[in-house]
Amino acid sequence: MSTAPESGPAFGSLRSDDDQWDIVSSVGYTALLVAGWRALHAVSAQPLVRDEYAKVFIAASQDSYLAGALANPGTTDDETAFPRLYGVQTRFFDDFFGSAADAGIRQAVIVAAGLDSRSYRLEWPPGTSVFEIDLPKVLEFKAAVLGEHGAVPKASRIEVAADLRTDWSRPLEAAGFDTETPCAWSVEGILPYLTDDAQNTLFTRISGLSAPGSRIAIGALGSRLDHDQLEALETNHPGVNKSGDVDFSSLTYEPKGDPAEWLAAHGWSVGPVRNTLDLQAGYGMTPPDVDVKIDAFMHSQYITATR
Repeated sequence: MSTAPESGPAFGSLRSDDDQWDIVSSVGYTALLVAGWRALHAVSAQPLVRDEYAKVFIAASQDSYLAGALANPGTTDDETAFPRLYGVQTRFFDDFFGSAADAGIRQAVIVAAGLDSRSYRLEWPPGTSVFEIDLPKVLEFKAAVLGEHGAVPKASRIEVAADLRTDWSRPLEAAGFDTETPCAWSVEGILPYLTDDAQNTLFTRISGLSAPGSRIAIGALGSRLDHDQLEALETNHPGVNKSGDVDFSSLTYEPKGDPAEWLAAHGWSVGPVRNTLDLQAGYGMTPPDVDVKIDAFMHSQYITATR
């Protein structure tokens, strides 16, 4: 059975309140692109994480650009910038879930799960339930690909097919989520694709579902994207954004709110707020100049907080 979607990439249209996507269109393609960067990071000289499932999504998608990148991975700082930066982001969330598990939390929710494979990669303690929220087509693609490869989740993996712009809390609870039990929430990479109002609604729902002791990790490499600066960077550093077909500025918004401030004002104890350069330093890395330039316009922000 072929798992490749029938349609090709579609990037140019502007966002709307009810736009939809699969894994090769609009916001959905960014999940595939990030999986490609994780796959490239896995074959780098000193990867922070190895997501061995990422490459199978690329193969199943039949995306020629990403397949070509995997066949001939770059070696310079410029060519490996985005795989490296998303390797850093992946490690941040991996460590977050590991810390939450060590603290005894046995319930996790991956918001906008995309092609996240943590249910399969991480060593979850016995009795852990991992809920993955995303649009039906995205979840269907992931399940089909991993099923064909015989992948078995290392926790009780529960799909929640829902649109984050609707009341996804109801299907989450219907799937067995326990509001009386602490939960570890990950909100990875999704905020740039939500308006300020949508972000506030998202955090309000998460807070309403979170028992005392719950934890949350929020992070995005590009909290706001300046497309002109992105084009300038690509000109000066060929290969930084290998997929030139994706117009990120047409898919993202420019939210003004600060998630850390929102959490602090709504009953969460917020830890240090870091950017990707801080994370790299914490992992014993020296960020190359290109990473510093990327972060100057992508405004990365990584937050952890406890309810």
